[in-house]
Amino acid sequence: MLKAVIFDMDGVIVDSEPLHHKAYQKMFSDFDLTVSKELYESFTGQATMAICERLCGTFNLDYEPQLLVNQKRKHFSLLFDEDHEFCLIEGVLDLIKDYHQSGLNLVLASSASMQNINRIFKRFDLDPYFKAKLSGADLKASKPHPEIFVKATEASGFPKENCFVIEDSTNGICAAKSAGLFCVGFESPHSKNQDYTKADLTINSFQEIRFEKISFKF
Repeated sequence: MLKAVIFDMDGVIVDSEPLHHKAYQKMFSDFDLTVSKELYESFTGQATMAICERLCGTFNLDYEPQLLVNQKRKHFSLLFDEDHEFCLIEGVLDLIKDYHQSGLNLVLASSASMQNINRIFKRFDLDPYFKAKLSGADLKASKPHPEIFVKATEASGFPKENCFVIEDSTNGICAAKSAGLFCVGFESPHSKNQDYTKADLTINSFQEIRFEKISFKF
């Protein structure tokens, strides 16, 4: 029986990729880094620290990764405050309300920092619907490692057989499956060149997984 749903945030709840892209590009410029499109797309779903560690290794930088993290987060914060058109992904609020009204426990499992998670939840008043929020930035390993989804399942209060994950990235889907969870791949128009083949179900619209349509699978 379905008891809980674990949501990714970037690409599932909000389309923050354009803001992240701008923030990363500004940070790359700050450190004189030329990052290919393919390398950038491989970062999708990973925590900022893990990305900056990869950058330091790839480009043999003498800087500490935390310096790059701080610079990227500074740019993102300024962009976020200036962008008044930033909004939730179409249909996701109705889905969240549908699950909440159906008695499901909702958990957020995002690679974003808790600061960014709280900023977005405050802006769109999402806290009343969620039992717990987890940030991959606070964990030892980043997606595709399953740690965040193992902890999110624990936070839901139910075993993995009673939960499923909504993800939009290759790294996130791999993490969910490695944690032994049913995974819905949201083929977001904002997440480019991601692999959904490992997802148990792939969707283009949140209408496809409203409670009455998805609950029978559990």
